Parts: sequence; C-alpha cells; structure tokens
Amino acid sequence: MKPRLGSALLFLLALFPFAFLLLLSVSQRWVYPDLLPAGWSLRPWGDALGRGDDLGVALLTSLLIALTVGAVGTLLGFATARRLSLLPRGRRWLRLAYLPYVFAPVLLAACLQFYFLRLGLSGRVAGVLLAQLFIVYPYAVILASSFYTSRLRDMEDLAGTLGATPVEVARTVSWYLLRGPLAIVFFQSFLISWFEYGLTLLIGVGKVATLPLKVFQFVNEANIFYAAMAASLLVVPPVLLLWINKRLLFVTR
Repeated sequence: MKPRLGSALLFLLALFPFAFLLLLSVSQRWVYPDLLPAGWSLRPWGDALGRGDDLGVALLTSLLIALTVGAVGTLLGFATARRLSLLPRGRRWLRLAYLPYVFAPVLLAACLQFYFLRLGLSGRVAGVLLAQLFIVYPYAVILASSFYTSRLRDMEDLAGTLGATPVEVARTVSWYLLRGPLAIVFFQSFLISWFEYGLTLLIGVGKVATLPLKVFQFVNEANIFYAAMAASLLVVPPVLLLWINKRLLFVTR
C-alpha cells in the first residue's frame, strides 16, 4: 500500500506544474491574498488562438520549424553517421560535430547573422530553419553514431552477401534495427528546435514568432495569464511526442 501511495504522491508532484499552468491560463483576476482566482473563463483561449496575440500562428510556426528541423536533422544525422562508420578514421571526423557547441547558441547566431543578412534569410522562417540545423544536425550525427555499431554493419553486409538488394537491406535490416533509434534522435532533435530561443530571436529578428518567444514576451509584459497559455501550449507537443516515442520503443522491442 505504501509504495502505491508514494507513487501517487510522486505522480501528483510531477503533474502539479502542468496543472498550475492550465489553472492560471483560465483564471481571471487572481490577486493576493485570494487562495483561488476571482473567476474562470475559456474566452481568453479563444481570443489568443484566434485573433488577440496570434498564439495560434506562433504554435503553427513552432510546429512547422520543429518538425522540419527534427526530420531533416534526423535523416541527415543518420546518413552522415552511416558514412562515418564506413571510414577508417570516422571517429576522428566525428569530433568536428562538437565544434558548434564550443559557442552558446546566441554567440553562434551572432557569428552567422551577417551571412544570413547577405543571403536575405534574416527574419524569415527559412532562415530560422537553416540556423537551427547548425545546432541540431551535429547533435543528430553524434547521437546517431552511437547506434551504427559493427554488429549492424555486419548484418547489412550479410544480407547483401545473401543476395539482398540495397533497398531490401535498408527495408528488412536497417529499418528493423533502427526504428527505435530513429524515434529517439527525432524526439531529441525536435526538443532542441522546439525550445530554442536565443538563436531564433537573433536570426528571426523578432519577425518569426514562436512559442518560446511568446512566453518571454508575455512574461516581460507581466501578463501572467497569457504567459500561462503560451507555456501550456509549449509543453503539450513534447508530452505527446514523449508518449508516442515510448510506445514506439516498446513496439520495437
């Protein structure tokens, strides 16, 4: 009985921040020393997502950027990791993937901003996508490299020796063994892009509104109710993706 009680308390403790954000987002006039808000309303959600502060546009923009960067970064990361695994000194070349993390994302964005201005990509979604790939792609390569082991290469070679075409090897061997790792790398890449703030702010020059930028905007404006709305939207996709990722991992085992 006690272990169940402890598990329930831990669950409630973990759930409390999310529940508090949702509670705050539907509150009206919550001032000290009132224990509860003076009223409740879902109307601000409709106004914010519809017209108000374009939270709906920020949500769609964040989803577009994070899904695109996550997918492209994952595919490029695994393709590069596979190529590096075939090189005699591939592990040495892999060290280059750590170079973007010598600088903070804000400093990296400041170094790249001149080139993005010259290319006409500053202040555009395409520019933010490309800029985020500078930090997501190397991370995907590093993470994917840990899954390309000698065992996987031997199994691919064995399938090819037995007469399988490259497409059949990719479909029956590589895909079967890498379904779980692909989901893991995509999930991590998505999170990096989804919560990115400094690089997006500098390259987007404030014109590319994403949810992290909206959260900080409302916090700076002392608008705690709208900040709670934006923060609630910010945590929903990662939680859903975490649940999907967990189910995929259990299926692949």
